[in-house]
Amino acid sequence: MTQRRVLFLATVYTHLAAFHVPFMKMLQGWGCEVHAAASSAEGHKERVEEAGVICWEIPFARSPYSPANLDAYRCLKALLREHRFDLIHVHTPVAAFLGRYLAKKTGQGPVLYTAHGFHFYKGAPWKNWLIYYTAERLAAVWTDGLIVMNGEDYENARRMGFEPDKNLFYVHGVGVDLRSFEAPPAAYGIRRELGIEASDVVVSCVAEMIPRKNHDFLLEAWKGVAAGCFRCHLLLVGTGKLKSHLEEKVKREQIPRVHFLGFRRNVPEILRESNIITLTSKHEGLPRCVMEAMAAGKPVVVTDVRGSRDLVEDGRTGFLVRLGDAAGLAAALERLARDPELRTSMGAAGREKIREYSLERVLAEMAEVYGRYLR
Repeated sequence: MTQRRVLFLATVYTHLAAFHVPFMKMLQGWGCEVHAAASSAEGHKERVEEAGVICWEIPFARSPYSPANLDAYRCLKALLREHRFDLIHVHTPVAAFLGRYLAKKTGQGPVLYTAHGFHFYKGAPWKNWLIYYTAERLAAVWTDGLIVMNGEDYENARRMGFEPDKNLFYVHGVGVDLRSFEAPPAAYGIRRELGIEASDVVVSCVAEMIPRKNHDFLLEAWKGVAAGCFRCHLLLVGTGKLKSHLEEKVKREQIPRVHFLGFRRNVPEILRESNIITLTSKHEGLPRCVMEAMAAGKPVVVTDVRGSRDLVEDGRTGFLVRLGDAAGLAAALERLARDPELRTSMGAAGREKIREYSLERVLAEMAEVYGRYLR
């Protein structure tokens, strides 16, 4: 029997390396030859190659308006003309749209698309609906199976004509490895590195520094928290195009006890040493950083947006706050900072809830989906 070939396609290798290597390894375990295609402009291609995946360079740009995507189109077309894949799994808007079109044009096998959060959503700018909703309606005819991970996207997919358990599948995100968060905090961890006392309260935010993650809103709220809680620290983990802007804002406005940690590979350890985790995004698909925070047994304070509200039960596992309500965000953070018993109870409830989103469960859910299309 000829070895089956599967292609993972995304705009950048950063995405594939962060979320999809376990699924690639699962398919390799089934005897499949796994390929990946994306842009390596942001790095991390080597992490996919280390998994034994055959990698191809496609110069995608994240922006749908970028002329670079014309070159990406030509490169992907050449790849798909040279190789036939038994299954193609596409991710991220630009790569997913071009990939689905070219897959059908070149006679490939079935195409699965995972929507990690549609760019059209309740409250989104009208241009998002004009561009991304229109694109998804066009691409629906090239999509053999659509995978979603939050309730709002599920309902939007049904409105576009996808049918549950036929070509529409609801999975519990990309999975979180619960075992990574079971160890106790390191003896010489991030607190020692930053000179933070064991009795101080640490609030952490793990997020790329881009407009969608809304760090400016978090810093506005932090002014109030820092004024009322003199032994509280805010850790910002991640990098991105807004990093220098945020650093300048903290310096210019003299916002105290804010630590910029940059890109870190030891996020589980940082979460275990934190007391509270926050995410103030304008919209989400299903944020893994929140799932990891809950796996670490930490209470979570997030904005009341799609994706985040699918995970956090207000008043039980953390708090939901309205977008733009800096006073409300500050109050929620300060309440948790002052109440260690509440932090413990919310953290325990969150860890219990997040078992539904374990990597083992999501691997099983995806195995069922892949099995349908690889028969």
